[in-house]
Amino acid sequence: MALIGTLTSGISALKSFSKGLETIGNNIANVNTSAYKSSSASFADTFSNTVRGGGGTVQIGTGVQIADVSTNFSQGSLSSTGKGSDLAVSGNGYFVVQDASGSNFVTRDGAFNWNATGDLVTSQGFKVLDDAGVAINVATFATAASISIGSDGSVTAFAANGTSTSTQKVGLLKITDETKLKRQGSNLYDFGATGAVVTGIGTPKAAGLGSVQSGALELSNVDLTEQFSDLITTQRSFQAGSRLITISDSVLEDIVNLKR
Repeated sequence: MALIGTLTSGISALKSFSKGLETIGNNIANVNTSAYKSSSASFADTFSNTVRGGGGTVQIGTGVQIADVSTNFSQGSLSSTGKGSDLAVSGNGYFVVQDASGSNFVTRDGAFNWNATGDLVTSQGFKVLDDAGVAINVATFATAASISIGSDGSVTAFAANGTSTSTQKVGLLKITDETKLKRQGSNLYDFGATGAVVTGIGTPKAAGLGSVQSGALELSNVDLTEQFSDLITTQRSFQAGSRLITISDSVLEDIVNLKR
């Protein structure tokens, strides 16, 4: 019974620490991904077998399992890009973007561009919404000499003669419970489970929302020093689990040979 339990514990260790290594590997791979939020795996023991020993009831554990993979939503550093359509949020809030089918997502990645029709869009072509939940569009884009975005999200188009026209304001959505955000890839999150709604979009620098910095992007919050430290610890744990299986197999072989 104890020997089989040893094998079970070793196998559970390999499975769990493999997931831990995958989590660390994904963090390291995304160290240069704009606005990427790092994840960390936590572990928990599994069901314990209860047996009766000489001194009473004894419990023997059966291994380890993944308890949770949590996300660190702390803000990353802001890096200047010099590109006016690049936006970074300093403080609370997420940009809201909309795909061609009308589905909405939130993101902290403000690597935006102006398309040919004057829409502010993501690299996937999703439209960025304003503080009223409407896609941001500069009607005079074709004739505008330049377009600027202020810290309060205001979009201003400048004509060649120096006149300016203010149109909309980039909207931000406050997510109270960020743990309920679901990653969708491409730095996007599904916010359906958070309780936040598009009608709750606000103006930057108002109602607890952060400001918008034009010409900058938020960097990944991955701490490489911490990740490499976790990598070594998890690797050692994985090796120990594999050693446990090897020793158990050797003991099992000795038991089988006793019959001979």
